[in-house]
Amino acid sequence: MSGGVQEQAARLDSVQSVREACSSFRVVADRLRQEIGLVLVGQSAVVEHVLIALFANGHVLLEGVPGLGKTLLVRTLGRALGVSFSRIQFTPDLMPADILGTQIVVENQAMGRRELQFRPGPIFTQILLADEINRASPKSQSALLEAMQERAVTTGGETRKLDAPFLVLATQNPIEQEGTYPLPEAQLDRFLFKVTVPYATQSDVATIVERTTGLHTPETETKAVLDAAKIHFAQALARKVLVAPHVQDYAVRLVLATHPTGGATDAEISRMVLVGASPRGGQALIAAAKVRALLAGRCAVSTQDIAALVLPALRHRIVRSFEAEAAGLTCDAILAQIVQSVPAEAQP
Repeated sequence: MSGGVQEQAARLDSVQSVREACSSFRVVADRLRQEIGLVLVGQSAVVEHVLIALFANGHVLLEGVPGLGKTLLVRTLGRALGVSFSRIQFTPDLMPADILGTQIVVENQAMGRRELQFRPGPIFTQILLADEINRASPKSQSALLEAMQERAVTTGGETRKLDAPFLVLATQNPIEQEGTYPLPEAQLDRFLFKVTVPYATQSDVATIVERTTGLHTPETETKAVLDAAKIHFAQALARKVLVAPHVQDYAVRLVLATHPTGGATDAEISRMVLVGASPRGGQALIAAAKVRALLAGRCAVSTQDIAALVLPALRHRIVRSFEAEAAGLTCDAILAQIVQSVPAEAQP
């Protein structure tokens, strides 16, 4: 973090300073939404979840059928943030070196000898689009594990830190699963959110058609609204948002309710879950809820913030039982039942 950002974060030492920073942040967030909206039509909920993940310093898995604007959203976000952007098209023949980089032999004219030099791969960026991530083999998928968790890459016995902020936005198609490699639970757990991208509404489709098929197709140039330093400051500001003990307890009880042996739900729901959410689920709920409160102009998290983010934060962290699959229950349906069954206030 740069010295200027550290000084700004250090000034967040009083309630008044945090409130003033929250007001300024909302203005910038609104400008960011507007800038994205000039290019991407609709999908306001998806945009909101991606922005929450950005300011919570977490990665996002976007799932939806082709043509819904997933790649366009990520490209537009990269331009609006004014940070470096790279795209990796995941295919079955993609190798880890194609992602991380490789050692090459170069001629050292000064020393009169050959030596190995590291050539960084596309992962050395700040916004990384992992397009169709489930098309690559597990060996290539695993190349992202260290980068997503540690924000670093180890190659040739040397660990290299990635520039901050570092955000992975991965896409996958829920259909055409032949020839794909489902992401393992260890990698899914590293995503803060899994966001389901819905179909566009009638009015959105009409706007898209008008924009793209008319005689005068507008070519909107996205302007940079934020830079890396401002993103750092926003992330530091989000961490200052207060979480009352009963709100944190609510998030913990929701995570425990996803465990088959958690004892926090009735037996009917427990039978529907084979594997429950890890502690990262609780971390994701609290971190994301802080940003949601901040975007709403509040300096404290509410239980409503927690409940509103259960689906994107936990849907990829639970595994359904055979009984749930046979009954046609989705992860979202199970989580909806859990939210209904877990009271916001702990029972005495």
